[in-house]
Amino acid sequence: MYFLTDKIEFPPIETANEYGMVAIGGDLSPERLVHAYKNGIFPWYSEGEPIVWYSPDPRMVLFPNRLKVSKSMRQLLKKNTFKVTFNKAFKEVISNCKNISRTAQGESGTWITDEMKQAYLKLHELGIAKSVEVWSLNTESGSSNQEKYKLVGGLYGLEIGNIFCGESMFSKVSNASKVAFIHLVTSTPLNNQFISNYQLIDCQIYNDHLASLGAEEISREDFKKWL
Repeated sequence: MYFLTDKIEFPPIETANEYGMVAIGGDLSPERLVHAYKNGIFPWYSEGEPIVWYSPDPRMVLFPNRLKVSKSMRQLLKKNTFKVTFNKAFKEVISNCKNISRTAQGESGTWITDEMKQAYLKLHELGIAKSVEVWSLNTESGSSNQEKYKLVGGLYGLEIGNIFCGESMFSKVSNASKVAFIHLVTSTPLNNQFISNYQLIDCQIYNDHLASLGAEEISREDFKKWL
């Protein structure tokens, strides 16, 4: 296994082991993180463990023109049940991704450590990390006009050229994270916070939730070509 030094460099992703592990150690500085993502590598570890860097093979991705939106989701989107914003509440989104219970998905705990949260907040300040927020009307009694909407879902990731590298998503109500993902793929905001057309959405590793939306696995070599 390759152990990183203070020098910002990684071994070739082809040297990853069977689990996709490329290297151990280093830090989560903006420079190292951006360099990692540009080379198809991302950090994934738990609190109290050393930083572990991965480049899995195969790689889960979504080609935007292959997005699958079910009939029921299309009907939900037409109802405008949710309000969707871009890059308006990044801190709240990553905090919810960190703290949301994922027992329904068979996961325990969180891989978003405090160190990782701070690192991605810094990337957001630099305009590299982006978020999509999903809001619903706040029906709680006593809510003020400023609290008309409450955050019920969202996602965040990094914008690397014309690729969006998704990191995590959350839902507090049914379908909220799907709404965030669909808007990420299909919307073309005019506020310059998102480029008009992503050519690829990096989903990292397989999960059923994203597969139902059209995400698929490609080889690490093909993913490298996209980068």
